[in-house]
Amino acid sequence: MILYLDTSSLIKLYIEEPGTPEVYLQLAAASLVCTSVVAYAEARSALARLCREGSLSPEEHARTKADLDQDWQHYLMVDVTVEVWRAAGDLAEAHALRGFDSIHLASFFHLIRTDLGEPVQFSSFDDRLRQASRREIEAMLMREDVEWGLRGAS
Repeated sequence: MILYLDTSSLIKLYIEEPGTPEVYLQLAAASLVCTSVVAYAEARSALARLCREGSLSPEEHARTKADLDQDWQHYLMVDVTVEVWRAAGDLAEAHALRGFDSIHLASFFHLIRTDLGEPVQFSSFDDRLRQASRREIEAMLMREDVEWGLRGAS
């Protein structure tokens, strides 16, 4: 299985918080971990905020940044191409998503369309984003059913 992590899931690999064990279970089952290039800036922003707020000491902040930088090279990064940002705009409008959340969802669907030979699982702890991913997956499955039905009727 290929695992796509949005930033709310990715950060759990570096900060112990609710959901961390679930992300590690997903990670253990994955042959490949993917995320959007925007996740790096989002994760660094979250780590800096935790340091400013006192949840991370400056030493912990430096270590966590170093861990993220070390791990980053092992993730498959989805670039924000024309296809991805256009799809992200449509998804943002359709599901009232924030900009980066729509980029994550568009990146996930880009991976599905790329067909890397394994199923792709979406991991997010953002309720609105998870609901949008479910609705889009259901719509995709319905379209595929219609396409298969039309092919079978020929």
